[in-house]
Amino acid sequence: MTTIAQALAAARRRGVDRLDAQLLLAQLLGCERAWLLAHDDEPLTAPAVAQFEARLARRAAGEPLAYLTGTREFHGLALAVDARVLVPRPDTETLVDWALERLAALALPAPRVLDLGTGSGAIALAVKQAHPAARVTATDASAGALEVAGSNARRLGLDIELCTGSWWQAVAGRRFDLVLSNPPYVRSDDPHLAGLSHEPRTALTPGPTGLEAFEAIAGGACEHLAPGAWLLLEHGWDQAAALRLLLARHGLTDPATRRDLSGHERCTGARASAQ
Repeated sequence: MTTIAQALAAARRRGVDRLDAQLLLAQLLGCERAWLLAHDDEPLTAPAVAQFEARLARRAAGEPLAYLTGTREFHGLALAVDARVLVPRPDTETLVDWALERLAALALPAPRVLDLGTGSGAIALAVKQAHPAARVTATDASAGALEVAGSNARRLGLDIELCTGSWWQAVAGRRFDLVLSNPPYVRSDDPHLAGLSHEPRTALTPGPTGLEAFEAIAGGACEHLAPGAWLLLEHGWDQAAALRLLLARHGLTDPATRRDLSGHERCTGARASAQ
């Protein structure tokens, strides 16, 4: 008979992170991680061992923990995620925090907020949760991603509008008081992509330079931003300078950059003319 302690020891031998293994087993057994650690001499049933070993094999092969557990916490929200969407990263909370600052400064009764390329809905739902008066629209070119976002919105009881389409195509003729996006920005030849093979490639890389999505977004920004409205973008650690130039080239002003918790330049924004 295999005990909890023996199962976790086997996970370590397979190269699975200790915390990951504990979280996988705790979810499988329907218990808290603290209970698991306090009862590590408890025996596991043969079916539980088989299921745990199957999950360990997937994690050892590089599949994200969030896909195995089906959940990911983001900005205080428990989001459901699967292979149709990118796993939300903590760095993206920098974008949400900046957005909430901008909304507070706007002081509008019902600001129009747009999240371009929403994926799991993480950004849009975090903004709506923290600023309930906002009228939040979220778009994505992937119908599967919008299914995930819609499911999260319903489960969390957060009312957002979902639109299918690539970038601005989904909201033709409309203007917004604040626009956010965490688009794909990894160069297609970046060696780090090999370690992200389980996540949707289209959500990771837009092309050879990594700037293609930014070009598309910045190119249509002035037609969709209300006077003085901000466009805030998440990007790679080495792309801030290029983004500031790109936004200025497309007619946006006052470019600024925010750093993430690791000190990397992570988000850059600029605003439309106030006239």
